[in-house]
Amino acid sequence: MKTHKLLDKLLADGELIRATSPDGDDLAFNHSLLCSIGLPRRPVPSREFLRQAGEGWLHVQAGVLDVGDGPVLQPVPYGALPRLALIWISTIARRSNSREIFIGRSAAEFLGMLGFDQQGHRYCTLRRQLHALAACRMQMGFRGRTINESVIKRIDAWLPSAHTQRATWPGSLVLDAEFFDELVQHSVPLDARALHALRGSALALDVYVWLAHRLHRLNHRPMWLPWRTLKTQFGHEYQGAHGQGDFCTSFKTALGKVVMVYPAARVSVQRGGIELRQSPSPVPARTWLPVKAPSSDAREAA
Repeated sequence: MKTHKLLDKLLADGELIRATSPDGDDLAFNHSLLCSIGLPRRPVPSREFLRQAGEGWLHVQAGVLDVGDGPVLQPVPYGALPRLALIWISTIARRSNSREIFIGRSAAEFLGMLGFDQQGHRYCTLRRQLHALAACRMQMGFRGRTINESVIKRIDAWLPSAHTQRATWPGSLVLDAEFFDELVQHSVPLDARALHALRGSALALDVYVWLAHRLHRLNHRPMWLPWRTLKTQFGHEYQGAHGQGDFCTSFKTALGKVVMVYPAARVSVQRGGIELRQSPSPVPARTWLPVKAPSSDAREAA
């Protein structure tokens, strides 16, 4: 019954997206390299994570955060929630054209931005993953260039009520200057309605942002990608004798969800892999304008 309800909701979201172009609050942004290589989808037992896809790679190193009683080791962020949190943090920065951004008056408001309901366990997951995201360091590389970044330059910890009379939501944070500059120069527009619809699957989110970045950049010749190539990019956690088959099944399921909310995507599953054809971006170019990065003086002032 739950599966049918989710499918019906995806179909309804897809019909809305097909009927109306994204505008205003429907626009979201993600760093272009993070559209090709995402954060881990499952817990990472070590304190670092490395993934490579084609000529690009991402290395995430877990960090330390002061949570009121001194430094506490944080894990590597993983799953759907930190992906969406990072996209919305990036989106707010792009909309405001500022490194210092407001992330809501409460955790409930921020969860609403991400498309999640306000069940109790959401708050625990958000606190854990937001702290992990704030503490981690990322290295991104492509064609000989390495970018060393901390995404979040400054954030106040979300302290539980044990430290104060009530839990304290940070409210605002400051992005790292280099990450902000990279974001302004290399961000990909996304449809927030699709992100909300896919919020329950980290793999579906990864496939959506990848296609949003990739399809409209193709030439008129179709691109063929075998399953082994796709597994290298999206399926590092699928191991063992049945890893390839399990990945193919999961990817097909995720792709099915994605094309419901990205109806213009021309993607077909064929024997041995998938075929991509040039498709319109989910966000027409006329609906958004490039944002000019603030001057170095303005960044220093921030």
